[in-house]
Amino acid sequence: MTKKRLLFIANPISGTHDKQPIIDALPRFLDNECFEWSITWTDHRGHAAELAQQASADGIDVCVAIGGDGTVNEVARSLRHSETALAIIPMGSGNGLARHLQIPMDPEGALRVLAECQIEAVDYGLINDIPFFCTCGMGFDAFISEKFAGSGKRGLMTYIENTLRGGLSYQPETYELEIDGFKEHYKAFLIACGNASQYGNNFYIAPQASMSDGLLDVTIIEPLNVLEAPQLVMQMLNKTLDTNSHVRTFRCKALHVHRTQSGVIHYDGEPAEAAEDIDIRLIPKGLRVVINKNAETNRPPLAHAMQELYDQVTSDIKSQQRKLLSINKNLLDRIRR
Repeated sequence: MTKKRLLFIANPISGTHDKQPIIDALPRFLDNECFEWSITWTDHRGHAAELAQQASADGIDVCVAIGGDGTVNEVARSLRHSETALAIIPMGSGNGLARHLQIPMDPEGALRVLAECQIEAVDYGLINDIPFFCTCGMGFDAFISEKFAGSGKRGLMTYIENTLRGGLSYQPETYELEIDGFKEHYKAFLIACGNASQYGNNFYIAPQASMSDGLLDVTIIEPLNVLEAPQLVMQMLNKTLDTNSHVRTFRCKALHVHRTQSGVIHYDGEPAEAAEDIDIRLIPKGLRVVINKNAETNRPPLAHAMQELYDQVTSDIKSQQRKLLSINKNLLDRIRR
């Protein structure tokens, strides 16, 4: 039997957890008779994409991204239309693609999925020819992505803080959407295009989205007041956003968006500047991924989402506490000297 060749691409600074224990655990989960592997660490922005591109050229069977959505996006970007598959050990603050694929959030669970190594081809999208794998869009979510990218801290708490602050000052824009020659005008809080169902942290912006149907799930959230926001958030967690009276949804293979001025867009949460005209389209079956063959199809979403959200917030708080304790210890050591 030919061994599968794996390359682990680990981002040492993504998320809030140490990656080394995962590396140390590999021999317990991967059978030496079935797999051979190597590990490499990223050291600059874009490095994961470079490593994955070389791995594909070298005939590596699976590139395993250990990190957050940014690392996963970089690796996936370089593996499109190749025989090398993407696998994910989720270690970020959102983990949108991993959650959609129901890859376990605990590293040992993710390694068990990797050991099964069941691979399927899935869709991906392009926004102005920039690849995305979960969601892209413009409006409030892109505005917050830009704020989050400029923050000194990562994690869910930082994202929530930016969202609460930004929500008080953000002004909706007017957009013209063109699909198959038909044009519609919307004043919108945001326009999101989902290849997968969620942003991350179980916030489902496109609850019915599938990565294997060849279609974009477009979600338009119309302007709403502050009192209506909590209901919308709960519906995102409960996978019922498409029932909200302020939400419009439809499916398409491609669309063109025109807005009155240039500004920020986002792809998988990464902000980028774009002009007034934006083109978004879906590419069917363009990426091979390791899937969870035991994924549940009918799990209770709200209880599950709320528990994971609580766990993520608690983890972020504990991580910040550990950092403060370490800083205080270093200061005390210096004083004693």
